[in-house]
Amino acid sequence: MSDTLAPIACCAPLAAATISDEEAAATAELFQSLADPHRVKIVNLLATSSEPVCACELIEPLGLSQPTVSHHLKKLTDAGLLEREQRGKWAYFSLNTGALRTLAAVADVKGVCCP
Repeated sequence: MSDTLAPIACCAPLAAATISDEEAAATAELFQSLADPHRVKIVNLLATSSEPVCACELIEPLGLSQPTVSHHLKKLTDAGLLEREQRGKWAYFSLNTGALRTLAAVADVKGVCCP
């Protein structure tokens, strides 16, 4: 049961011959979702976990309140970077690997990152 959204699919590689206003806005929105150190740390914590992580397990490592952690998780999920799974009253999060591959391709300006 994944809440993966599509905004990341609208992004164009920064090295594309041309980029539309809509693609530029979507790409900026994607980078904006990562423009907070706590969100970067969330991505890092999820990247180092082999299983989905309960939102409650992120509170202590981030040193933030539950509502603040939930806010950051929502921003990352809305951007399409995270997948959310509801298990009873708990929400579990994991990285959307397809979205992260797209992000890497978007940021690959000189073809040095991704095949």
